[in-house]
Amino acid sequence: MTRQQSIKSALLGGVVLAAWPALAADVTPQRLVNPEPQNWLMNHRTYDGQRFSPLERINKTNVKGLKLAYAVPLGGAAGNEFTNATPLVEDGFMYVTDSWGVLYKIDVTSGEYGRIVWRMDPKQERQLRNRGATLWGNLVITGAGINPARIIATDKETGKIVWDTAFPETPEVTFTSAPLAIKDKIVFGAANGDQGVRDWMGALDAATGKKLWLKYTIPGPGEPGHETWKGNTNAWQTGGGAIWVTGTYDPATNQTFWGTGNPVPMFDPFHRPGDNLYTNSAISYNPDTGAMNWFFQYTPGDIWDYDEVGTHILIDGNVGGEPRKLMTHSARNGFLYTMERGNGTMVLAKPYTEVNWTKGIDQKTGKPLDYDPSKDIQTYAGVGNLVPGEPLKKVCPSQAGGNNYWPSSYSQRTKLVYIPALTNCVTITIDRAKHNKELGWNGGLSQTPDRWESSITAVDPLTGEVKKSVTMKYPNYSGTLATGGGLIFAALLDGTVSAYDDTSLEELWKINVGSGFSAPPMTFEVNGKQYVAIVSGPSPVSRGRLANTPELRDQRHALVLFVFGL
Repeated sequence: MTRQQSIKSALLGGVVLAAWPALAADVTPQRLVNPEPQNWLMNHRTYDGQRFSPLERINKTNVKGLKLAYAVPLGGAAGNEFTNATPLVEDGFMYVTDSWGVLYKIDVTSGEYGRIVWRMDPKQERQLRNRGATLWGNLVITGAGINPARIIATDKETGKIVWDTAFPETPEVTFTSAPLAIKDKIVFGAANGDQGVRDWMGALDAATGKKLWLKYTIPGPGEPGHETWKGNTNAWQTGGGAIWVTGTYDPATNQTFWGTGNPVPMFDPFHRPGDNLYTNSAISYNPDTGAMNWFFQYTPGDIWDYDEVGTHILIDGNVGGEPRKLMTHSARNGFLYTMERGNGTMVLAKPYTEVNWTKGIDQKTGKPLDYDPSKDIQTYAGVGNLVPGEPLKKVCPSQAGGNNYWPSSYSQRTKLVYIPALTNCVTITIDRAKHNKELGWNGGLSQTPDRWESSITAVDPLTGEVKKSVTMKYPNYSGTLATGGGLIFAALLDGTVSAYDDTSLEELWKINVGSGFSAPPMTFEVNGKQYVAIVSGPSPVSRGRLANTPELRDQRHALVLFVFGL
């Protein structure tokens, strides 16, 4: 019996893995449910997606003394390399990926330097977005490749591939989010929807890589929701619904929550009339079977690329004097939604940034007030530029958000959500020829002459009240991190990494490393010292946001792991 099979047998037999000395170093399901404070074992650190670390050695009082502890150059196979990955750390060893899907194990025990222990190179065909890894047993599990895309399990001690599962039956999908280990399964979503792909959720056996279930996010003929893909173009076959940000999981109810992407073509609703389920949705799945428990669609018939793949954060709170199990989501469409975790019933939906695409949200249903279920093409507040030749109208927020894949965080200290958002408005025009493989699947064009800027906004998810907001003159494509030290960390495309007071949002510390970021910050502790880590190297799309920023027009970028400490 292999080590992986032993872990699975223990799971199925109800054995307490912590009692097995031989498996003490394995990342067991129990450890994933209750991770050690010093470690960061999965993409969002914990199943609830809060991106909150209880570590407090770096705090409001001493953060001004934070300095670069060491840096580790990564990549090197080509130019313009990048990453969206959150580093994982387990007991002094870090695991992180680059845009070639290469997985690095780095020894960070010294606190003075990082030493690459091994690299697993999946021999990927070209650079792709990659948001990192997950740990299970003695494996590090990542996505890689295209045509076909693969999920790969690597032995964390040796760097050797243990299993490699490919999906030739859906050759055009990619796996850009970090997988999620749940009990004895690896759950993950398929992406690349904007290229005319019908996307899906799936699960593998964690020990062997065997395929267990696959559920499409775009329903086919005879399936519930298929009737929302109207017209005669068969748009459901290339309809998108990508899943490209890691979901969350509630062990108490055995639900895993994932957000889905926009319908395709993203800007042309005339090619795909109807609400286009299950795009732009929060979906609760049973991880054992893939059965859908419930769903909620944020923007039916979306014409602005307001996909909702971003993190769905699990929180507990009192509503109307009663304790509730809730889920909150800072949507790309500019609203913060809080809903019941068990069934998606709406608690509130309030704007956290400038919004003009709708007149508001119905607080009972969560649907836009101007949503008309009898219409095949939604007009909402009339800023859709649906009629050629009319003067163009700006839509707020932009097609990029608001908040997007760069994660918000929730502080267990303040009970607030910290939302990193772009603050721009744009014009979006439709091109009805751009809905095929040859001309691209975007169905239009978004434009702005303005420089892209961003904000961090602290919001109470139980009331929707904006407590504080600060504006930054460069885009945040990185996200936020909340800590027990009363700090919020963020990074910008100009190369700045900053720490803010979690109550006042006063900037307490910053450093500029010269290269921009499209990967989130994280924190860990080793040998009694706390560190903050982040990898530079912005993605091609994020670099494009600097086109209207003249002082950064000739900025160069590098793929480097930066680690800061006191």
